[in-house]
Amino acid sequence: MIGLPGNTKIWIAAGATDMRCGFNSLAVKVQTMLDRDPYSGHVFLFRGRRGDLLKALYWCDGGLCLFAN
Repeated sequence: MIGLPGNTKIWIAAGATDMRCGFNSLAVKVQTMLDRDPYSGHVFLFRGRRGDLLKALYWCDGGLCLFAN
C-alpha cells in the first residue's frame, strides 16, 4: 500500500478511457482533459468503457506509477 501525503488530491477523468493506454498516453490525457500536471503528486483515475476497470496514474519518488484494477 502506498501512503499518500495528506494534501494529495484525486482527480477523475470523465468518460471512458482506452485501457490499452500506458504512462505517456495517460499523462497526455491528464494535461489535455484535466488541464493538470501529471507530475504534481496527485492521483489521476481513468475508467474503462464498461466501467469495470480502473487505472490510476501517480507520480512517486521520481517516477510515474500506473495501477490497474
